[in-house]
Amino acid sequence: MILTAVVTLTIGVVVGVALSLLWMRRNAPVGAVPTSPTPAASQAERPEAEPWHPDPERSAASAQPADEEPRPGAPVLADAVDHLEIGVLVLDSDARTVYRNAAASDFAGTHIGVIVDDHVADTVKESDGAPAQRVVELQGPPKRWLEIAAEPMPDGRSVVTIRDVTDRVRTDAMRTDFVTNISHELKTPVGAVAVLAEALIDETDPDVVQRLADHLVDESHRAVRTIDDLLKLSQIESSRPGDSVVELGAVVQSAIARGRIVDGGRGVQIQTVAAPEPVYLRADERQLVSALGNLVENAVKYSHAGDVVQIRTRVDDTAVEIMVADQGVGIPARDLDRIFERFYRVDKARSRETGGTGLGLAIVRHVATNHGGDVLVSSQEGEGSTFVLRLPAGLVVSDEHPTTSRSTSPASGHSTSQERPAHE
Repeated sequence: MILTAVVTLTIGVVVGVALSLLWMRRNAPVGAVPTSPTPAASQAERPEAEPWHPDPERSAASAQPADEEPRPGAPVLADAVDHLEIGVLVLDSDARTVYRNAAASDFAGTHIGVIVDDHVADTVKESDGAPAQRVVELQGPPKRWLEIAAEPMPDGRSVVTIRDVTDRVRTDAMRTDFVTNISHELKTPVGAVAVLAEALIDETDPDVVQRLADHLVDESHRAVRTIDDLLKLSQIESSRPGDSVVELGAVVQSAIARGRIVDGGRGVQIQTVAAPEPVYLRADERQLVSALGNLVENAVKYSHAGDVVQIRTRVDDTAVEIMVADQGVGIPARDLDRIFERFYRVDKARSRETGGTGLGLAIVRHVATNHGGDVLVSSQEGEGSTFVLRLPAGLVVSDEHPTTSRSTSPASGHSTSQERPAHE
């Protein structure tokens, strides 16, 4: 806060001096001593200006003393202030705007400009000789937040800065939501572990002890899965994709193996329809396996016994697409826009039964983003869902790829083909 005040005050002093010197240099003849305008003349030369437009006449009223020589650096300073990303305004002792830089002038003639002008006036009024600031929420669209800070100057003027703090506000909100969500997610299994452990202390019935111990293990694993997914998501968000050549078929087979583990003997079939030729990508294999594995696991978890999950790969001149389609419970239309958020669950009760942490689709989205791609979803409640992981065609490696054998599923040994889906 102190640093912000010092910076704001410094900017104000620099802007005031620069404008005063600039005005004198432009208006005073060589060798002449400029005179201060009389109050009457000042009033006559000061028409009411629009709130977001420069006014050289007002700058003259607040110029430096007449006997002070202009400084050569004034135009440079004024130009430097114009190149700042933040808006800078100087107001005289009557709270009238005498200068604004280019960033502040961008609001001219807009509805936002009128709103900001009102808040600038209110902030200066609130300052009353001391620094003051406020954050203004603009509804948009898109919604934005501006921080307006006023710093009084010794001569009665005020310097006001306008910063776009939208990214900071959103980041703070995400951080708050994240802490709230992770606290809730870990509190549930950890609390259950504590209760179960207390129940085991005095229990003597072997059957009850076994049942409590089983629940204790399940809750412990649930907490571990949440922590593991958090660490994985954090690593993906903070790292760049690896620069290795990956065979897409091997990634698909690894994802199928993960889907078989969560099937639990319900007989969900996994079909694969591959591209005609092996596809090699320059990508991060671990991230791709994690993303596609999460999609296949979800498809299997939310399918009915005996349903079919299909994985289809396609390559064209614009993208590499990996589609995962199921015939399961589907996703309500109202939830489609939020399913990629951390910890968001469509059916919380079903998610607990399947052991989901609510982080899988967030991981998929970040993996796609890291590789310059995207993930799309379409779903009909009660009829199933289709997810498409799209990667740029620029990731495809030409025929000069390293010698790599085409992978097969370790569980089935079946390779994939385009002509006829292979039941895995």
